[in-house]
Amino acid sequence: MGKLNTGRFTISEIAYIKAHVERKTVEQIGADLNRDPSSIHSWIVKNVGLTSSERREAEVHQELKGRPYYKELAKQFSSDELDMFEFHFKKMWAQFKDDVFHTEEMQIIDLVKLEILMNRILRSQQDTVDKICKLEQDLLDAERADDRDLAMGLERQIATLRASQETMSRDFKDLQSRKSALYKDLKGTREQRIKAIEDHRQTFPVLITKVMTDPKYRNDMAAYVEKMRLATEKERERLSQLITYEDNIPDRPLLNSDSTIKDE
Repeated sequence: MGKLNTGRFTISEIAYIKAHVERKTVEQIGADLNRDPSSIHSWIVKNVGLTSSERREAEVHQELKGRPYYKELAKQFSSDELDMFEFHFKKMWAQFKDDVFHTEEMQIIDLVKLEILMNRILRSQQDTVDKICKLEQDLLDAERADDRDLAMGLERQIATLRASQETMSRDFKDLQSRKSALYKDLKGTREQRIKAIEDHRQTFPVLITKVMTDPKYRNDMAAYVEKMRLATEKERERLSQLITYEDNIPDRPLLNSDSTIKDE
């Protein structure tokens, strides 16, 4: 077995993977391209997806990178934070089934930004806790050594860090409140989704009123229902005929009294 190709995938390799991802295994694609199957798998998961939902998330990921504001996001966040931003953005976009207007898209962006800022505060708080613990140990050592000047300096540093900790706690609660408000605006909480389903159950009288008072809507619905009836009749007739399968045995997919009486 020859040496496997390494490095970035070429344009032709990417096109080949996309064309065969649903018809071949990663091992087969790897053999065709002389690539490590694990690298093929990793690329597919990140850029195409193995399932329909993953493929749609990969498409959203590529669409996000093509947005004009993506360059600004790359400047605002570290690489790890940008990865987290992309993860939450894809998941939230999929949650709303791609039914997102531009204003809602901006709300999703703001929501994910708040999540990242909250994570920043939590990391800073943990760093502050670690610093306070170290300074408190240094303070004990200074008190044992009867070094009053050092002890006073350490006490001031600890007091400053504790004040900073309180400020971060207030900022975190503020961001959390803003995040909750955005969730409500987007109707992204479980309670609101359940309420939306219950509201849909109560719209049948509204539908009947619309049918009765809106001539255009009534005609459109009548045409749609008639097309469905004609299509159903045509498909019923087709499935009532004898169809020869691969084993050369004829049979009717739809077998009932109507389909058998016709032959008689």
